[in-house]
Amino acid sequence: MKALLFAGGAALLSILACSAPTAAADPLVLSDVSWVAEPAGGKKGAPRVRIQHRKSSSDQSFDGSRPHFAAAEAALGRKTPGPVRFTVTHDAGTLACTGTLTRAFEGKGECRFTSDPAFERALGERGLAPGRRSTLLAMLMVDATIELADGLTREGVRPKDADDLIAAAALEVRPEFIRDLKSEALVLTEIEDAIACKALGVDGAYVRGLAAAGYRKLSADEVVSMKAMGVTGEYAQAMNRAAGGISK
Repeated sequence: MKALLFAGGAALLSILACSAPTAAADPLVLSDVSWVAEPAGGKKGAPRVRIQHRKSSSDQSFDGSRPHFAAAEAALGRKTPGPVRFTVTHDAGTLACTGTLTRAFEGKGECRFTSDPAFERALGERGLAPGRRSTLLAMLMVDATIELADGLTREGVRPKDADDLIAAAALEVRPEFIRDLKSEALVLTEIEDAIACKALGVDGAYVRGLAAAGYRKLSADEVVSMKAMGVTGEYAQAMNRAAGGISK
């Protein structure tokens, strides 16, 4: 299942790459961060900003999916060229950026990320302490929060480490998704299985279709494999009728 966890695309791998080691003793502040804005090319052709730290980068499309980037969108959407500054404020910390616009959503500059010690302590209390400061920057980018960590835990799929929380946030694996996914057809107890389901397009409707076909207590591996092979609930029901039923 680990191999399927990142099937959602290269973007998630890029986000997790933000967790690459920096210095042996990370300061509270990351200053070697830069940004590049592009007028199109993000989700649904939306403008986007790319935040880069060392050899890793993460894109944020201005499509309304990350409200904490609203101030950045307003600043970078300005039609007049010239100096620009914007701040992204999140539970994980604050990203303060300056630079130059050549036109709306086109420009580049530098950033300074200051992590929030209280947020880091809260992660540690949940066994999710980041090993490096850059992990907190990744959490800001994907909107990984304590609320999300606690919500997933309540649904029985507790993130085991900071990377689990980042992956869940990046793919929008939220408590309501877990509740919708749960069914008598699927045994779901691991966050990595929930992430794999989301990455492969398995949702509540798909699992309920398998339940209607008579399947019970399938593993996430089995459900994801069926989805990958194009097995639908209707197809499963037809095959079961032809075979005289199933014993699962």
